[in-house]
Amino acid sequence: MGRTDRSGSEPGEGQDMDAADAAFTSLLEDSAEELYEHAPCGYLSTLMDGTVAKINTTLLDWLGLDRSQVVGRMRFTDLLTVGGKLYHETHFAPLLQMKGEVSGIALDIKASAGRRMPVLVTSKVKTSEDGAPLLIRTTVFDARDRRAYEQELLRGRRAAEEARRQSEADRERLQEALAVLQQSLLPAELPAVPGLEAGSYYHTASPDLLGGDFYDLFPLDTGRWAFFLGDVCGKGPQAAAVTSLTRYTLRAAALHDADPVSVLTTLNTVLHERYRSGEGRYCTAIFGVLEPADGHADVRLASGGHPSALIQRADGGADYLPTPGGLLIGVLPEAPFVAARTQLLPGDTLLLYTDGLTEARTGPDRALYGEDALRTFTATRPSAGPQALVTALTGLLASFGDGLDDDTALLALGVPAALPTTTSENPT
Repeated sequence: MGRTDRSGSEPGEGQDMDAADAAFTSLLEDSAEELYEHAPCGYLSTLMDGTVAKINTTLLDWLGLDRSQVVGRMRFTDLLTVGGKLYHETHFAPLLQMKGEVSGIALDIKASAGRRMPVLVTSKVKTSEDGAPLLIRTTVFDARDRRAYEQELLRGRRAAEEARRQSEADRERLQEALAVLQQSLLPAELPAVPGLEAGSYYHTASPDLLGGDFYDLFPLDTGRWAFFLGDVCGKGPQAAAVTSLTRYTLRAAALHDADPVSVLTTLNTVLHERYRSGEGRYCTAIFGVLEPADGHADVRLASGGHPSALIQRADGGADYLPTPGGLLIGVLPEAPFVAARTQLLPGDTLLLYTDGLTEARTGPDRALYGEDALRTFTATRPSAGPQALVTALTGLLASFGDGLDDDTALLALGVPAALPTTTSENPT
């Protein structure tokens, strides 16, 4: 059996325990004063008037001062920068007096070499047994890393704010440019047509995107006027390019042959040839010709996949003008279009619109507004001419709120209502 020491331990174990005991004894020999002097934070004690009575080496090193320069000669506020001293007098000291303890207050001290050093200060008033204040014990923590972090956060916040302002300014400029471009795709104003009245409106769903809705009214020759309204598939610059091509083609085709079926056929050929080799581009459109006459206007029109025109009659009621057989324009190399005819009497109004109106979401169940609701709305409006009808529809669009999520174009054409005849009698 192996030899054991007096405690019964195996050889070697007693030596390890002796070393541990020696280390522990060495720690006990470290005085509290020595731990205080070289702590990782600053310590000081002051009289109630702020005169420094005790200060540790750590804080003296930060200040770049000797103990003889500070103890009994300086007050705590003498260690602070001008801003720190002002904050101490206006906030720190009053709080300490009221509460007897203040924790984690940010101040700046005058460090060595004239530097300013950010610190966090905690102070507590020590009192006697009868509650009389004796002295103030203060702990000072180095906050340079924290200040640098806060400054970095501040710089980041300022940079983010500047980026936000720049982004908003860029967005405003973009919206202005888009608005100008959008207006270039629409007539600046409708021309005055003898014997007719006209009204129009364009709602942009998003100021950040170019819409594809379009309309126009222009003269063909003496006594005849052409009109069209349509909707290009998609949004953005590509849709704007198709819109521009479509408006130009419709105008040019109408001057060559104003027959509505012929005009839409030409547009179908142009769009199909232009875009067949890449991503398909197409549109819906109604094209028509108006010919004012005595007390009425003859209308011929054709539609390519577009919602039917709606007629508000002077004698009350409203109904759609059927345009069957029209396909989307530009999808197929050949598309059948069928012409329709009608006559507008005094007080009648022909309404063209894009599907943003009838496909708006309404009510708690977000149902489509629909063509039936539009016909009912129009029928219940007083027959007061195209502009009055457009104004009423503008209010309807506004009532949809966020349920109106698509661009919407309106074009209304009509014959003015006949003025009532009056008779007068000469007095005798």
